[in-house]
Amino acid sequence: MNARSPTSPVPILEKDITPQGSDYQIVRRVIEKISLDYRDQPSLDELAKAVGETPTALQKLFLRWAGLSPKAFLQAVTLDHARRLLEGGLPLLETSLEVGMSGPGRLHDLFVTHEAMSPGAYKNRGEGLTIFYGYHASPFGMALIMITDRGLAGLSFNDPGEEQAAFCDMSSRWPNASYVEDHAATSAYAARIFDPLQWRADQPLRVVMIGSDFQIRVWEALLSIPMGQARTYSALAGQIGQPKASRAVGAACGANPVSFVVPCHRALAKSGALTGYHWGLTRKRAMLGWEQGQVLAA
Repeated sequence: MNARSPTSPVPILEKDITPQGSDYQIVRRVIEKISLDYRDQPSLDELAKAVGETPTALQKLFLRWAGLSPKAFLQAVTLDHARRLLEGGLPLLETSLEVGMSGPGRLHDLFVTHEAMSPGAYKNRGEGLTIFYGYHASPFGMALIMITDRGLAGLSFNDPGEEQAAFCDMSSRWPNASYVEDHAATSAYAARIFDPLQWRADQPLRVVMIGSDFQIRVWEALLSIPMGQARTYSALAGQIGQPKASRAVGAACGANPVSFVVPCHRALAKSGALTGYHWGLTRKRAMLGWEQGQVLAA
């Protein structure tokens, strides 16, 4: 392991560590087409043609990745669906049943125990803090995982060739910290985060939050949103006792350094629109669809 100061060159991978032909790269293109053409309700044949797959192969791949078909995904997470979700006051799961998806199963979610880093650590921009990091394959592209000796501190996503940008983005949050690449240490977290079979209440995932007092309150509120449901920024603002701070809540969601685990992807605009996501709107839709598959499979 080699320690790197904040001014040291950012590590650049010598080769693409995303498995060639990975499911997510194909699924991402399908989601992008669904997002653009959802009003036309593209058929399985049209989606398969767009990504160079046979309908049968795409159906199997998508089912393996998300646990539901492209058609069900289209019904569950398009912008129009998200608007109806909130306008009708229904959670994502109930709305999916309304449009003809299979019956509900037992809800499960990542069990997390969290603590906030001392205000001094945030104020000093991570000075005196050692952060270990590593890149890992995930259902949503390559994941950059950052941990301290107290737990998970950062999780971001990137596409092939964007590893350096992802590291710069994350390390800029705590520029005075020391960074050590340790793939072995972070791999245990990757296994826990992306394997629903390891989401256990008796063995919660440890998360350490490094942010301002306001940001931490917002992130704690995000942790209360169950899988399969969504909440507006204004509802989150009310939940933390700042009903007029919905815009600031949105900014805090955008600054969330522990994406997916702290589920800022479940926060939507008042209209129900799937507004901007720091790691890409397509990835936000992918997370909602993947979670929907987990809910229905439970």
